[in-house]
Amino acid sequence: MATIKLSFASSRHDGIMPLMDGTVAPEGVELVPMKSPPSETFWRQLKFGDFEISEMSVSSYLMARAQGSDLIAIPAFPSRSFFQTLLWYNADSGITKPADVAGKRWGIPEYQQTAVLWARGILEHDFGVSQFSVDWYMERTEALSHAGATGFQIPERIRFHRVPEDQSLAAMLIHGDLDVILSFGAPNRGDSSMIDRGGSRASAEGDWSKVKPLFPDPIAEGTRFVKEHGFIPVNHTYAIRGDVYRQYPWLPFNLYVAFLKAKEIGAERLAEEMPSSLVWGREYLKQTRAALGPDPFPYGVAANRTMLQTLIDYSFEQGLTKKKLAIEELFAPSTLDL
Repeated sequence: MATIKLSFASSRHDGIMPLMDGTVAPEGVELVPMKSPPSETFWRQLKFGDFEISEMSVSSYLMARAQGSDLIAIPAFPSRSFFQTLLWYNADSGITKPADVAGKRWGIPEYQQTAVLWARGILEHDFGVSQFSVDWYMERTEALSHAGATGFQIPERIRFHRVPEDQSLAAMLIHGDLDVILSFGAPNRGDSSMIDRGGSRASAEGDWSKVKPLFPDPIAEGTRFVKEHGFIPVNHTYAIRGDVYRQYPWLPFNLYVAFLKAKEIGAERLAEEMPSSLVWGREYLKQTRAALGPDPFPYGVAANRTMLQTLIDYSFEQGLTKKKLAIEELFAPSTLDL
């Protein structure tokens, strides 16, 4: 069988880099790797179908699939997090504990974003903060949002606002125009991409000592969540464009096997390539595995069924999807039993 060449858009992940650097190759496939920020990758794939294989927001994929999108996923999940621990608040807001977010102004990059879906669902189910009790402020513009690419409409009863185009979530938080925001890094770091704002606007002048993490001990909160729910929420998966899948129906299986090999090598590299500046890096790795198990990032449907069903339920509850898809509808049939 001749080797086919396919574009592969992804960000850097420990378990994916062996595919990006050529250490692992799917049988019969030469991947053309493209390192791309996730927000840009998803927008380009959802709106234009730019890539034959790409990293994909699980929330946006679920919504697109429910609308008949011509994408098919494989059950490889390169990134996970406890997304509630990415929330930051202004101390002047009166927030002192997670339940206090109710009735406040909550800034988010994207309403349908997987991280926001999880944070919203966890705050509601674990801490009693109804999605309808919050004023939502979304930073991404309609033109560059994933919602614009999927045609998503904000559900009724949601108090929805847009962040002015000359502002950013971080700037509004430090100036007291928002009470709490979701940010993947420290809000004053100033990260930006074509989709998300940042730079000088994100690094706004002000008293940054007033900006506090909603969960000051993220390890304790993550450990609590795993003990209660049994999984670490996923953020992204990988999707194959429908025309490519129909032309090469063997591709999902071969890709999935390669993803498993790459994840195994990535785990080995993690221990071997621990940055020397992390003085207790190996001890932290042991602590992580003791709290979360030897494989915190399991692939496959069987190992993730509870997590996937929770994601589907949250999406439906939040009005992101109008119907609940079966888990088996989301992934290529040849990968379901692996």
